[in-house]
Amino acid sequence: MAGILYGVGVGPGDPELLTIKAVNTLKAADVVVAPKAKDTGESTALSVVRPYLPSHTDIVKMVFPMVKGKETLAGAWSENSREILGYLQEGKKVAFITLGDPMLYSTYGYVLKNLRDCGHEIVTIPGITSYAAIAAMTGITLAEGDEALTIVPAVTDEKNLERILETADNLVILKAYRNYQQIVERLKESGHMRDAVMVSRCGLPEERICHELESIGEEGIDYLSTIIAKKR
Repeated sequence: MAGILYGVGVGPGDPELLTIKAVNTLKAADVVVAPKAKDTGESTALSVVRPYLPSHTDIVKMVFPMVKGKETLAGAWSENSREILGYLQEGKKVAFITLGDPMLYSTYGYVLKNLRDCGHEIVTIPGITSYAAIAAMTGITLAEGDEALTIVPAVTDEKNLERILETADNLVILKAYRNYQQIVERLKESGHMRDAVMVSRCGLPEERICHELESIGEEGIDYLSTIIAKKR
């Protein structure tokens, strides 16, 4: 039997926000690959899907380091991709889980590039993004009429952010733990602070909602933090 790789988006954190297709895929998988940033600690994506995993599922935790060194990153991606390929060659169904959507700023994207031509079927299952969940939770529309929605990672440099803010009607800033104070200052200057909201660890037990972005010090920002801001 030929192995199949599934890229499974598990949503922002609430286990009830997984799609039916995602749940059915996880239940049928032989191996679930759970990415994490460090050797220690739990995979957040794994904590979301645990209620749906049968007891016999083989769980493999893989470290994808959060570092800037391209050689270190490329080495980790290649090594992990080879391990996944080994499971596929054994004829196993492998589910690679990722928070949010697999095709948006996701570790899965790097694995997909490495294994796209591996000779095995690859199926990607979309997931609900953090900003979609936050918009629903707070009642803030992401875009209306002819407005544009701009999605940007907080790791972008300050000048690039300033350029984006000049034209952005509605802005989503992902992983806002980086450069937080600079982001807040730029949002104030560009007129995006009114109605702005930041949600950290959306859908998880430690979820935090903040409408006063200036009241938070940079040391209090979680990695899984998303800002939605609209120009007024």
